[in-house]
Amino acid sequence: MTGTDRAGSGGSCGPGGAGEPGGRTVLLGVRHHGPGSARAVRAALDAVRPGIVLVEGPPEADALIPLAADEDMRPPVALLAHAVDEPGRSAFWPLAEFSPEWVAVRWALEHDVPARFIDLPATHTLAWQAADDRAADQVDDRAADQVDDRADGRAGRREPGDRPGTASTDVRGDPLAALAAAAGHDDPERWWEDVIEHRSPGEGDALAPFTALEEAMTALRETEEGGEGDTALGRDLVREAHMRLQVRAARREFARGVAVVCGAWHVPALRRPATVAADRALVKGLPRTKVEMTWVPWTHRRLSRAGGYGAGIESPGWYAHLFAAADRPVERWLTKVAGLLRDEDRIVSPAHVIEAARLAETLAVLRGRPLPGLGETTDAVRAVMCDGSEVPLALVHDRLVVGDVLGEVPPGAPAVPLQRDLTRIQRRLRLKPEPAERELELDLRKETDAGRSRLLHRLRLLGVGWGEPVASRSTGTFRETWRLRWEPELSVRVAEAGVWGTTVLSAATARAETDAVTERDLAGITALAERCLLAELPDALAPVMRILADRAALDTDVGHLAQALPALVRSLRYGDVRGTDTGALAEVAAGLAERVFVGLPAACAALDADAAEEMRGHVDAVHTAVGLLGDARTPGHGDLGSRWRAVLRALSARDTVPGTVRGRAVRLLLDDDELAPEEAARLMGLVLSPGTPPADAAAWIEGFVGGGSGGGMLLLHDDRLLGLVDAWLTGVPTEAFTDVLPLLRRTFSAFEPGVRRSLGELVGRGPEARGSVTGAGSGIPGFATGLDTERADAVLPVVRLLLGRHPAPDDNDLVGADT
Repeated sequence: MTGTDRAGSGGSCGPGGAGEPGGRTVLLGVRHHGPGSARAVRAALDAVRPGIVLVEGPPEADALIPLAADEDMRPPVALLAHAVDEPGRSAFWPLAEFSPEWVAVRWALEHDVPARFIDLPATHTLAWQAADDRAADQVDDRAADQVDDRADGRAGRREPGDRPGTASTDVRGDPLAALAAAAGHDDPERWWEDVIEHRSPGEGDALAPFTALEEAMTALRETEEGGEGDTALGRDLVREAHMRLQVRAARREFARGVAVVCGAWHVPALRRPATVAADRALVKGLPRTKVEMTWVPWTHRRLSRAGGYGAGIESPGWYAHLFAAADRPVERWLTKVAGLLRDEDRIVSPAHVIEAARLAETLAVLRGRPLPGLGETTDAVRAVMCDGSEVPLALVHDRLVVGDVLGEVPPGAPAVPLQRDLTRIQRRLRLKPEPAERELELDLRKETDAGRSRLLHRLRLLGVGWGEPVASRSTGTFRETWRLRWEPELSVRVAEAGVWGTTVLSAATARAETDAVTERDLAGITALAERCLLAELPDALAPVMRILADRAALDTDVGHLAQALPALVRSLRYGDVRGTDTGALAEVAAGLAERVFVGLPAACAALDADAAEEMRGHVDAVHTAVGLLGDARTPGHGDLGSRWRAVLRALSARDTVPGTVRGRAVRLLLDDDELAPEEAARLMGLVLSPGTPPADAAAWIEGFVGGGSGGGMLLLHDDRLLGLVDAWLTGVPTEAFTDVLPLLRRTFSAFEPGVRRSLGELVGRGPEARGSVTGAGSGIPGFATGLDTERADAVLPVVRLLLGRHPAPDDNDLVGADT
């Protein structure tokens, strides 16, 4: 069940033997998460009626066993152990409804029989994990040193893949694969299904399958043991010694007998004679760390091997179906598939289900299988229901074969205080964790949605990535869109975040204050201030703003200041919609803007091409930020909008400023109606004069029309500007043309395809025939000497509908005609 078990190996067993008389030990070797094993365990326990059930698992979880009978406990769930001093160091023991261990625990609770976990305690498992991590770090350091030695010619002849001082890299094979190969099967999963998973307990000896499996595992272990350098095998021996000690103790305590449910791999070792002294010597002196344990929800997807769990299975949804289906499992499964495909608007009739069931049974006969398995049903679904297509079949695999089932744990399960507060908030906000990814649209004008936004932003501050903000369909600040998906590992992140506080609010506040102190980058602190405002952390925002003001006062890099300003201005907008007092934020933003205005002209002098392009981005960001700030006079700072326009004028007129920045300054002034079109054309004409180096002229054009700023439409509608660019381009000397071509291609390739096509048509006509694109003689459809008011009025009814207003009385039939 733990990471030290190999995938699909079957696990471990205890001393005594299957089939022993009452009062003795019965060993039930199983495969983890196997429905056939689970059914066989239940039948064996019904037959044996032991006095105690021992299950492979961490003994620290014994106190949590009664919660398995709680009506609010719904598998899949997992036992979570984490180190108290380092919550991020953790381990999971997942259990599904079809896991034999879960069935054994439930049987014990239903029959009022004690149940205990007997594997090596988690206190040692997590300590081993820490030691492995430290050893891996040391190996990586030594490997880095060896690379340096080789570079200096001092390295030995060790191969790059070798790890000095570590165990052999040989990996023992999957025991099931070995058994399957011995039986003549090339697919261990299919072999296991045929032998165990598709077997229904019938009349006869309920312990017979466990006896047969033990014999096979005994032979297998005899061939694989003996690798003294194998760390995994050595730890298996320690675990098995601990389990033998626990089984001996249970046998002395319970006269009615003991049943041990564990992975089949360990059964021969637990059967093997060993003295108490030898077993105690093996477990003596193990490293330990203080741990805490609880139940957490798990998912079918995380049970799958694709989810990263070492002892996982490939088809948890299929196994859950096999365990739950009392009869006719294939027909019931195909009915589920048909329902899913119909929900996706595919035509699937009852006749398809009947034909698919017949095909699956026929394939099973041809392949020599006792019953149709997942492979046969999948082939039948592909041929009959999916018309041979893999696309709908992939949907079946994702939704049904694997599935997104999320378990639940009762409220009384132990949890860190932060987890309890999070659960309480989730219930109050009706925001239930779900394993399937979904989008959540929030309207921040509604109290519930605003609370959901606060929670998700606070969790992100704490490193609990339940939700990820995505681009909203609305451009307003009162809407947010989140992509949500709850993963079981987030329970560990919550436990880690518990060191910051006992509630989500207090923990997020403490984390933000600490991050502000440790953050060295000015842009990082402004981003943190923005996140504090989004999360509504007033107690954290004040110290963050003080640190931000101090750092901004000491930072003389205009680029850093320009990067920090947009985040602050966005925060002001968020504060407006959330009703937050942003006076201090506005003061710092205005101060940053003031310092940018003063330092920007000097910072733009003598820049190379890359630095000039970066500075152009800063100019765009500051322009947007100042526009969001508005023209309101901030106390002590005057009219920011007017001052910024003065800076742009200064940038546009200085020859020491790179062309891309000067061109951008002219364009921004033109867009804000602060520069007449005639003046813009004059400045472009000066830049494109023969005396300007072609590279500088091309950079100016890039700044003026490039960067996705709608420059193509500007050239399309202003014949003077297009003519200037056309005349300059045709006059560039041949030897300089190849130098400016890459920049020009980058500039014009950013235009919309339709704009590029229209510009090409206009340029192709030549300057004499082209005329003004806004004139009557342009010949371009859709352009005239003035506005066509009749055509413009036709869209008014539709606009009124979009705005939620009733059509005007004179609209009459226009609505029907235009919609």
